[in-house]
Amino acid sequence: MQQEQPIIVGLDIGTTKIAAIAGRKNEFGKLEILGFGRANSNGVQHGMVLNIDQTIKAIQIALENCLKSNPELEINEVYVGIAGHHIKSLQTRGDIVRQNIEDEISQEEIDRLVADQYRTYIPLGDQIIDVIPQQFTVDNHPNIANPIGYSGVKVGANFHIITGDKNAIRNINRSVEKSGLKTKDLVLQPLASAAAVMSEQDLEAGVAIVDIGGGTTDLAVFTEGVLKYTAVIPFGGENITNDIKLGLGVLKTQAEAMKVQFGSALSDEAKSNTFITIPGLRGMAPKEIAVKNLANIIQARMSEIMDFVSYHLKQVGLDSRSLNGGIILTGGGSQMKHLLQLTEYLTGLNARIGLPNEHLAGDYLEELAMPMYSTCIGLILKGYNDYENTVRAAEIVVEKEVTARKVVVVDNQVEIVPAVDETLLTEAKVETTEAEPVEVKPRKKTIKDFMDSIKNNLIEMFQEEGDTKF
Repeated sequence: MQQEQPIIVGLDIGTTKIAAIAGRKNEFGKLEILGFGRANSNGVQHGMVLNIDQTIKAIQIALENCLKSNPELEINEVYVGIAGHHIKSLQTRGDIVRQNIEDEISQEEIDRLVADQYRTYIPLGDQIIDVIPQQFTVDNHPNIANPIGYSGVKVGANFHIITGDKNAIRNINRSVEKSGLKTKDLVLQPLASAAAVMSEQDLEAGVAIVDIGGGTTDLAVFTEGVLKYTAVIPFGGENITNDIKLGLGVLKTQAEAMKVQFGSALSDEAKSNTFITIPGLRGMAPKEIAVKNLANIIQARMSEIMDFVSYHLKQVGLDSRSLNGGIILTGGGSQMKHLLQLTEYLTGLNARIGLPNEHLAGDYLEELAMPMYSTCIGLILKGYNDYENTVRAAEIVVEKEVTARKVVVVDNQVEIVPAVDETLLTEAKVETTEAEPVEVKPRKKTIKDFMDSIKNNLIEMFQEEGDTKF
């Protein structure tokens, strides 16, 4: 079973890093990490590819590191995360009137309903990235999670449509293609992160996923088991680093190092008598920086990000009653000390750190369980979701082909014909004896087909000429 599972690669093109992770599901449905590589990102700002050449180089370094970790890997196509302040979302409604109202609603009809939404009008220069169904309705029955199997005249749904700037999407695709890869699909980063850190209980309880990346903070809200809202906040860890650089008069590399080692999201938790010594430039005297001042800068920017989160939640009328699961913080910025306390204080919701280890097999690298790799792990899960849906759809098609055909005996020869009414089948037998035989290429027969043919042959053998056919 394990050998039949494909190897799927997630490529996270972020503002501060580019990560490539290859994984495959084992027999228990857990992800086994087969390869991992990362590189510093230089050509991306606020989640958008601005310098394609630098981004290509970073992608190639990440891939090389991934292949070094497992030389047997062969990487041709990847699932890519997309973010940036150009990402927008809108709500639409779609309905179709069914032709065969007596039949059960099929996956094909749902696919047609979703495909219709890709013709929704959006502003010039934008492109639809994803169409996500929410609750379905069948006739007068609302709030149906999965309408397949229902019967009715009309089926409809509310949809959450995610759009992005065409040029930004084109730059991502070009960077991937010029790196020698094929983009299998573009996935909104907060949705990928949500798949990696969220459980079924979280989905039922209602949660807000806050993915604090380098260039942006992405928000995805789930209530009643479906995606309700997405938003992109144009601030992230890179903004905090720049604030420290300007506020304390240090180099960017020094600001990043201080943020990671000594940073705190609550200034009250920082010791007032603790200082950081920064080496002076070109023989200048060393500079001493108070940890309290560092925490004041970090808290100011983190508070701004959480104020945006609260604003978006209020815009869609969500509070602690609808979000029993609270807020799940993930992404590299979620590792800031005392951020949970600040989040709970400013939003009034419970908060926890989302780690992408829920779906991983037990022998993974400790580094991969860090929140900064949630998006990359989620991209692999998204790839497996697509793969499993494709396999399931193929099985349904095969099943329909089997049930739509019947084995009959015509002139002592077994033929496979469409399953129709028995009277029509009798007429078809008569016509076939008079007309030129039609060559029918039989499919591979099942046990049922074999037993049916034996039964029909026995009836023909023991039937007298004067017997009445029923």
